[in-house]
Amino acid sequence: MDYVMRGVRADEWESVRELRLAALRDPVASIAFLETYEDASARPDAFWRERTVAGAAGQHVRQFVAEAPDGRWAGTVSVLVERPSDGVRFGAAAEADQTHVVGVFVRPAHRARGVVDALFREAIDWSWSLTGPPVERVRLYVHQDNVRAAASYRRIGFVPSGASVPVEGDPDARELEYEIRREQAAV
Repeated sequence: MDYVMRGVRADEWESVRELRLAALRDPVASIAFLETYEDASARPDAFWRERTVAGAAGQHVRQFVAEAPDGRWAGTVSVLVERPSDGVRFGAAAEADQTHVVGVFVRPAHRARGVVDALFREAIDWSWSLTGPPVERVRLYVHQDNVRAAASYRRIGFVPSGASVPVEGDPDARELEYEIRREQAAV
């Protein structure tokens, strides 16, 4: 694969914004993201600068990108660190030290080329490498109707944990939790 997987740099906020807005234009954005294009595009530059600085620092969140051979960003994934001492971010409060994968997106022209797999390898490896109490699992949520994403996550090694949360504004829909536990990843 000719793509380079790397963490974002603090000064790349304009590229972070552009890729996020592209993700929010994707046909499945309404079930894949908890934000709309309209809301994101209205955010000031300071928001994107702060978000990028945090994603580059890697203390509580780390954002990875896939850089195509032409230098354009082909995809992204972010990882949130969740500790039992933290408050609830999504779903329930963390019962164990874990990370939470969010913001998964690969541009349509770069799909089915192994980009999402490589991004997830970066995210999972980074999770296992964190200092402090060892991360016991990496989790993510996927909308029950996002079949393509769920299939990708299962192929990568995620399994349903059995937990789910209702989708805000749609009481009949659920976000399903998937996970990889450290002991599974070591096998």
